[in-house]
Amino acid sequence: MDKFMLLYHNAAVTEEAYWDLSPEAMQAELAKWNTWIGGLAAQGRLVSAEALQPRGKVLRRRGELGTDGPFTEGKEVVGGFLLLQAADLDEAIRLAQGCPAFDNNGAVEVRPLVKFD
Repeated sequence: MDKFMLLYHNAAVTEEAYWDLSPEAMQAELAKWNTWIGGLAAQGRLVSAEALQPRGKVLRRRGELGTDGPFTEGKEVVGGFLLLQAADLDEAIRLAQGCPAFDNNGAVEVRPLVKFD
């Protein structure tokens, strides 16, 4: 099995709106993610999954303090990532089809990890 990273891209407006959800709406959104990720875990495909805070720094050069980021004026932000195991890229794409990011006009980038032996 190979490993793949799924990067969740959300529209910046959607990302900001997410943090303004009511507690009930946030619970419903988290339930969708837990169901999808739990299904991957049940299949033995999940390696790890993490959400990202909407703040951070962007570094441009080594040793130089970067600017605030990610930038809300950007079209999209990476909201989180998941590592999974799949036989090949086609299977990883098939597994990514259930991602709840699609419910909010998000996108999922599927990238194979490089093996270092």
